[in-house]
Amino acid sequence: ETLEQGGFTHVNSNSPYFDTLTLTVPSGTSAGDLVKEAAQSDINIVLVDDNTIGISLDETTTKADLDNLVQVLTNGSVSISSDGLVESTFGEFERKSAFMEHPVFNTHHSETKMMRYLTSLERKDITLRDSMIPLGSCTMKLNAAAELMPVSWPEFANIHPFAPLYQTQGYIEMIESLNAWLASLTGFAAVSTQPNSGATGEYAGLLCIKAYHEANGESHRNVCIIPTSAHGTNPASAVMAGMKVVGVKNESNGDISLNDLREKVSKHKDNLAAFMITYPSTYGAFENHVKEIIEIIHENGGQVYMDGANMNAQLGICSPGSIGADVCHLNLHKTFAIPHGGGGPGVGSIGVARHLAPFLPGHAVVPVSGEGDNVKVKENGQIAAAPFGSAGILPIPWMYINMCGGEGLLASSRTAILNANYMATRLDKYYKILFRNENRMCAHEFILDLSHLKDHGLSEDDVAKRLADYGFHAPTMSWPVHGTIMIEPTESECKAECDRLVDALITIHGEIQDVIDGKVGVNDSPLHNAPHTSEMVTAAEWKFPYSRETGAFPAKWLKENKFWPTVSRVDNVYGDRNLVCSCPTVEELME
Repeated sequence: ETLEQGGFTHVNSNSPYFDTLTLTVPSGTSAGDLVKEAAQSDINIVLVDDNTIGISLDETTTKADLDNLVQVLTNGSVSISSDGLVESTFGEFERKSAFMEHPVFNTHHSETKMMRYLTSLERKDITLRDSMIPLGSCTMKLNAAAELMPVSWPEFANIHPFAPLYQTQGYIEMIESLNAWLASLTGFAAVSTQPNSGATGEYAGLLCIKAYHEANGESHRNVCIIPTSAHGTNPASAVMAGMKVVGVKNESNGDISLNDLREKVSKHKDNLAAFMITYPSTYGAFENHVKEIIEIIHENGGQVYMDGANMNAQLGICSPGSIGADVCHLNLHKTFAIPHGGGGPGVGSIGVARHLAPFLPGHAVVPVSGEGDNVKVKENGQIAAAPFGSAGILPIPWMYINMCGGEGLLASSRTAILNANYMATRLDKYYKILFRNENRMCAHEFILDLSHLKDHGLSEDDVAKRLADYGFHAPTMSWPVHGTIMIEPTESECKAECDRLVDALITIHGEIQDVIDGKVGVNDSPLHNAPHTSEMVTAAEWKFPYSRETGAFPAKWLKENKFWPTVSRVDNVYGDRNLVCSCPTVEELME
C-alpha cells in the first residue's frame, strides 16, 4: 500500500499473493535504474522488464528492511507509517482448518528440550558415527567436519541463486576451480555443476548428446543402447531425453556381451545416438572390453555416456576421458564426500569432451556455460532451477579435493578397492561371490549370492535384519541381482572395521548353516526373528529357544558398544503397500 502511494502499481492486485510482489514502476521511471540504485544500498530486487520489478520477502525481513526498501524505491517521497503494517489475506486460499496439532509441535519449549528430542531421533538411525554403512553403489564415505564447515558460512549459505554475478565473484572462483579439478580428474574439457542429482546428470548428459547430433544435422539419431546391468535411472533418463531404449545382454561373468552389442549396433547404426555404460560396472567389476565397446559405438556414429556412480574406483587410476567416453556424470554426493541419503542434497556434475562442451546447460535468468574449454554461454538448455545447481554444498567437494590432493585421491581409490578385495577374500570360504575377474578380484564393491537361501525358508532379508543386531546398516539388497547383497566399504573404513563386518557375516553364515543342516528350525533361528530390540530382551517373557545373549549380543564387542534397533521385524511387503501412520488419532487429539 505504501508503494502504491509512491506511484507503483501492484500487478494482479486482485489475486492472493504469498511472498512476492510484482510492481509496475511509476511513469517516467526506469525499472533498470531502480534495480541499480537498490543494489547500491545492498538490496537486490528482480528486473522483470523495462517497466516492472519484483520483490520477494520472507520471515527474516524486518520493518527496518522495509523502511530501507521504500526509501530506495520512492527516493524518500513516502514512508511506512507505524500502523502501516497490515495482515495479509489469501482469499479463497486462506487456511481455515487447524494445523500443527501433533504433540511434537507443542511439547518442546526450550532449547534443552529440543536438543534432547533431536538426539532421541538421532539415536534411532545407524550412521557412520556407529559403524560402516556398506551400501553397494552408494559410496557412503566419511563426510569430514572440515569439509562441512564452510557450508554454514554466510558467504556461501546466504547467497541467492540469481544474485548478480559481480556480487558473487568469490563463489564463482570456487566453482571454477572445483570444475577445473573435476575436468582434470575425468579427462574432459569442460564441466557443469548445474545437475543436482545423478539422474539429472544423466539427463543433462544425454541432452548434450542429442543437441550435438541435431547440430550436425542428424536429429534422427534417437536410439540409446543400454546394458541390462545398468542403473534403473539410465533407461528412464534416456526416455525423458526423447530416445528409444535398446537393451544389450551381459555375459555370465558380468561383462557386456560383445556379440549382442555388435548385433544391436549393426541393426540401429543409422539411428544410433548413444550408449550408456557404468564403469566399473554395477556388478562391481572393471569391464574387460571397455575400450573396444567404445570404439564400436564411435565407429557407428554414436556417443558414449559413462555413468559415474562408481567413480570412487577410478580416481587417479584412470578416467572416463582417457578410456574414450564423451560425457560422464559425477555424483559429488558419493565420490566427493557430500553427505547424501533421504532424498538429498546432491550434485550430479557432468564432464564432457570438447566437442560436447558448447551444449552444456545454460540458464534463462543467469546465462551460464559450464566451465572449461569450448563452452558457450547461453540462456537455453537449463535442467535445474538454479544456474549452478546445489551451489550451497559445493564447498564440500572443493574442500575434499583440496585437502586430499592428487596423491590423496589416488590413495582413496586404491584403499577402497583394497578394502573390498580384502573383505571378499575373507568371505570367499563362506559365501559365493559373483562377478570377480579371472584373478578373483573385484573393483570397489562385491556381491554375495544369497539366492540359495530361499530353498531353506530364508532370504537376504534375514541376513540384512540380523546385521542390525550387530549394529550394521544393511548392504544394498537384491540389486543389481535378485537374491543378493552388495557391499561397498569405501576408503573411510580401517581394517578393524572391515573385519567387524566380515566377522558378523561369518557368524551369520553359521546360523544359516544350522538351518540348512536341520539343527535349528527356521522359526527358531535368530535370523528369522531379528532384529532383537531392547524391549524384547528386557521383557519378562523370552519366547525363543536361544538365549537373550545370542539374540542381542551375538559378538563380544557389542557389550562395549551396542546400537539398539528401534523396532523389531516388520512385514516389508505390507509396509510398502499400506500407509501406516504413527500420528495420534483424531480422538486422542480431541482429548
